[in-house]
Amino acid sequence: MVVDSSVWLELANSGKLAESCESRLNKVSQIFIPTIVFFEIYKKVKKIQTEQDALEIIGALSRFTVLDFTRDVSLLAGDLSLEYHLSMADSIVLAHAKILKTSLLTLDHDFQDIPDVIVIH
Repeated sequence: MVVDSSVWLELANSGKLAESCESRLNKVSQIFIPTIVFFEIYKKVKKIQTEQDALEIIGALSRFTVLDFTRDVSLLAGDLSLEYHLSMADSIVLAHAKILKTSLLTLDHDFQDIPDVIVIH
C-alpha cells in the first residue's frame, strides 16, 4: 500500500483520525512511501514545529520501502493529473500506487471516487 503524507501527518499530530489510520496500516503487509511524501512532511512539520521534529519523522518513515521519482512515474502522473484534476504531488503519489498495482491510503478528499484509493473520513 502506498501511504500519502496526510496519513503520516495525522499520526504525528495524534489527530482525530489517527486511530483509523493506525488500524488500516496495521492490516498491511508492505508500506510504500514516495519520495515526494518526504518533501511534503518535511516542509509542513518544519514550518509548524522544528527541523529536528521533521527529520525524526522522516527517519522513522525511512524503514518502509521508499519509491523514487522516475520518468515513468512522471509521465503517468501527468496523465492522472489531467484525468482527475489533481495537484502535481497528489498525481505523483497516485502514479506510484498505479504502477505498483496497489492501493493508496490518504485523508485527502481530492482522491475521492478514484479507484483503488482508500480515503479515511
